[in-house]
Amino acid sequence: MLEREIKVINPLGLHARAAAQVVRLANSFRSNIVLERRDSAVFANAKSILSVLTLAASIGTELNIKVTGEDEFDAIEAVEQLFISGFGEIAVN
Repeated sequence: MLEREIKVINPLGLHARAAAQVVRLANSFRSNIVLERRDSAVFANAKSILSVLTLAASIGTELNIKVTGEDEFDAIEAVEQLFISGFGEIAVN
C-alpha cells in the first residue's frame, strides 16, 4: 500500500467536473484507490463519483490518497498529479 498527502488547490474544490476527472483516472487503474479527508476521517472510493462527492472537499482541504494493487505506484503518481494540476482550472507556476 502506498499513501500520500495532498491538498485541494483549485478555487472550486472537488466539484462535480473535478470529481469526474478523479473517477475517470482512477478507473484506468486496477488498484484500489481511496481518498480520505484528514479533518473528518470521511473515506471515498475514488472509482465512484457519488463517493468522491461525499468528501465535500473545498479549496484547502487536505486529503490522504491510499492505493493498493498491482499498479499502485503509477496510480498514486497520476492521482497526485491531477490534484497538483488543479484539475486544469488554475495556472501552475
